[in-house]
Amino acid sequence: RGCRLHLPKFVKGLDKGDQAAEKAQLGLGHSYSRAKVKFNPARSDNMIIQSIALLDQMDKDLNTFAMRVREWYSWHFPELKDIVKDNYMFARSAAYIQDKSTLLVADDDENNKLEGLTEIVGDPETAQAVVAAAKTSMGMDCSAVDMVNIINFTQRMVKLAEYRKSLSLYLTEKMSIVAPNLSALIGDTVAARLISKAGSLTNLAKAPASTVQILGAEKALFRALKTKGNTPKYGLIYHSTFIGRADKKNKGRISRYLANKCSIATRIDSFSDEPSRLYGERLREQVEERLQFYETGAAPRKNVDVMTQVAKELKAGGTTPDDDDDDMEVDTPKSKKDKKKKSKKKDKKRKSDASDVVMDDDDDDDEESPAKTPKSSSKKKRKLEEADGEETPKSSSKKAKKDKKKKKDKRKSTE
Repeated sequence: RGCRLHLPKFVKGLDKGDQAAEKAQLGLGHSYSRAKVKFNPARSDNMIIQSIALLDQMDKDLNTFAMRVREWYSWHFPELKDIVKDNYMFARSAAYIQDKSTLLVADDDENNKLEGLTEIVGDPETAQAVVAAAKTSMGMDCSAVDMVNIINFTQRMVKLAEYRKSLSLYLTEKMSIVAPNLSALIGDTVAARLISKAGSLTNLAKAPASTVQILGAEKALFRALKTKGNTPKYGLIYHSTFIGRADKKNKGRISRYLANKCSIATRIDSFSDEPSRLYGERLREQVEERLQFYETGAAPRKNVDVMTQVAKELKAGGTTPDDDDDDMEVDTPKSKKDKKKKSKKKDKKRKSDASDVVMDDDDDDDEESPAKTPKSSSKKKRKLEEADGEETPKSSSKKAKKDKKKKKDKRKSTE
């Protein structure tokens, strides 16, 4: 406040009415905020939040539309839904067949749809079964207008499913840029759901591992706290493959361990300028080793050793996750010889300290009882001489007082 008030005195050529000070303050504030935020459009997590929300909504809509297509087209060709089980494949087959009477042409006819149906279904036997079912179908005939509406809706559903695939690829590419380590650890979809639930990648990085573990199970958590029951062991991370592979008794342990590794990967992604996917792959290997440890008892590697190895690999490859950490030294694990040397040095120090304490105790005993021990040092002699010198005048004064008292007593007796 004082610098702002007296800025014209500090800076020469700056008048009080000039707005240069305000402009300088504004520019400084913008530059400071820009450096603080370090916003990178390519690493914006807002696109991930919107993409995963759209992906989840499209999954629900596609499921609803597929059931509607099956029900609607089954009035015309009911046997097709029993032969073709997949929803997307069923919609493509219905859009390609349209009227089932087109499948009843001869094999040598130009309008034969068997080859195209084989490409859609991917199996010639299934295509032959569809053609055979069309010959003995129990479905009713539809008018041209009804068939047009059915096929239009079916084609829309097919296009929506294709767009869903392209959106999934876009999300995978975006996650490899924004959070490569987290996506390498638990997968693109689960990682995107965690970021969306937390609000941003930074919020997820600031959250503790215990919060990451139950993220998405808030209702069960508060219900358990209200009823004083058991709290949930996992939230959104339940959809990862690790918890599904673990035994029932080890699901809680694996979820806690996986949440811990997710927290580490998220912080690396959030606070490093050039994140590498290598950390996420090594963390995934650690979770695999932990699963093996619970199953077979094989001891997993320590986290310090794994992180040290990754840092060495990144330095050897010429890429570092953060430019500011180029000069950071990596703590190498100490060998057993170094530990033995250090322990020997500590023992020697303890012995020397103990001997010093014993010597000090002996010196104290010497000062308390000087007559018992021989006078070895000159300092002790001086102290004793000074003590004797202090005692002699005191004793002489006492003798003089006694003599005076005796003389007074004699005078009184004579009187």
